[in-house]
Amino acid sequence: MEKEYKGYNGTLMLTDTGVIIKRGLKGVLLGGGFLRGDKTIPYKSIVAVQLKKAGMTAGYIQLTLMGGSEAKSGLFESTRDENSINFYSNNEKFEEAKKLIEERIGEGSKPKETNFLDDLSKLAELKEKGILTEEEFQQKKKQILGL
Repeated sequence: MEKEYKGYNGTLMLTDTGVIIKRGLKGVLLGGGFLRGDKTIPYKSIVAVQLKKAGMTAGYIQLTLMGGSEAKSGLFESTRDENSINFYSNNEKFEEAKKLIEERIGEGSKPKETNFLDDLSKLAELKEKGILTEEEFQQKKKQILGL
């Protein structure tokens, strides 16, 4: 998947692994940051997505990152935030981008399914080799089975 969403101060690009914020010369002139290159953000680093639709004023999409200080929201602040893209129109496109990013960051928080049979088989093997005692085996087996 590779999708682009063009704003007036840069382009938001969604890839399979993360988000790329691209700044062109126009983005630099409109507050996107002097000589700021492309910024790649893995989905696992994104904790929230804020969208303010364009209307009487410009809209913006802003990413909040894990461990980062939360940027102040608001149009003026978003023009200076390196994790925001501003736009005059295309609300639907940026709503789609928000939805796709949220789906991707949600995938990372789903608990991983474990194969109980494989875990139990490995556990039995450790017991047979004498690495685990019967008591340790039974205790770990209950833990794996959620008992």
